[in-house]
Amino acid sequence: MTTVTAVTTEGRARAARDTPPPGAASTNARRSLWLLIAVGALLAVTLLSLGVGSKHLPPAAVWDGLFHYTGSNDHMIIRDLRLPRTLLGLLVGMALGLAGAVIQALTRNPLADPGILGVNAGASFAAVLAIALFGLTDLRQYIWFAFLGAVLATVAVYAIGSRGRGGATPVRLTLAGVATGAVLSGITSGITLLDPETFDRMRFWAAGSIAGQDMGTVARIAPFLIAGLLLALTLARPLNAVALGSDTARALGVNITRTRTLALVALTLLCGGATAVAGPIAFIGLMIPHVARWIVGPDQRWILPFTLVLAPVLLLVSDIVGRLVLRPGELQVGIVTAFVGVPVLIVLVRRQKASGL
Repeated sequence: MTTVTAVTTEGRARAARDTPPPGAASTNARRSLWLLIAVGALLAVTLLSLGVGSKHLPPAAVWDGLFHYTGSNDHMIIRDLRLPRTLLGLLVGMALGLAGAVIQALTRNPLADPGILGVNAGASFAAVLAIALFGLTDLRQYIWFAFLGAVLATVAVYAIGSRGRGGATPVRLTLAGVATGAVLSGITSGITLLDPETFDRMRFWAAGSIAGQDMGTVARIAPFLIAGLLLALTLARPLNAVALGSDTARALGVNITRTRTLALVALTLLCGGATAVAGPIAFIGLMIPHVARWIVGPDQRWILPFTLVLAPVLLLVSDIVGRLVLRPGELQVGIVTAFVGVPVLIVLVRRQKASGL
């Protein structure tokens, strides 16, 4: 009798756990609607990125340049300049936004961003060394040094944060990342001040820019970013548990060490690839997860897809604004995101819903 009662109780508990709470269907429907709206906004901004610039091109010219290429000046602008730039904006925006969401969930710090683990500082340091020591002046040459620097910085931060009892806790990873980033940034600043030519060569990259790249560069960096995006999306459920605390996550059957390791691998691919090709672009990884959290709540299964869509919207809009404000010149996208990001972030973090994890 006791056994039957226990089995029945376990079955009821399982059924209760598997049954969605009241109102879940309507909540998911609302979230899905907002996600569709975000996707529509992304498509619209992508088309604007192809047509708007120092020379405005109508939609018909954009369509012909993409699918009926004749080699005309307008078609060359679309195919050789704006298409690689737009694709790079999509990939870099997705990478930085998703990296920010993963870092905030992993460290349980709503103010965390991709630079907190020293990734940006490592990429900048390696790029400066490549220019200063080896005389590499082409971005296509020192981009791989920047990627290697990002990887090594992440490994160093994890190694430092893992030492001692308790392993790589969020606080230790944050402190190790801030300290490593400060050291590398100081050395980088020293080299650039001693060698003004080095600073002159990398000033556009250091400001954050997606301009001037060709499809070859996009194709070379895309596998790293896509791999990082896919890996990060698979971590949504474990990150939900990690957000509740390490003890609770272990009680729910989540392997904390495995989750942190996979998250760091994803962050290395995302931050390293994005920073190497576009330079350190701020505020996207910090701000967009707050926007997504404001719309859908604390569930990472929704935050990550929303971030994946909204982050490139912000980056491409900022890039378009940068093309127009100094027309026919341009303003680097990293500068525009800072101007856009500061006031919006101030508004968002004042909302309890947006700032809380």
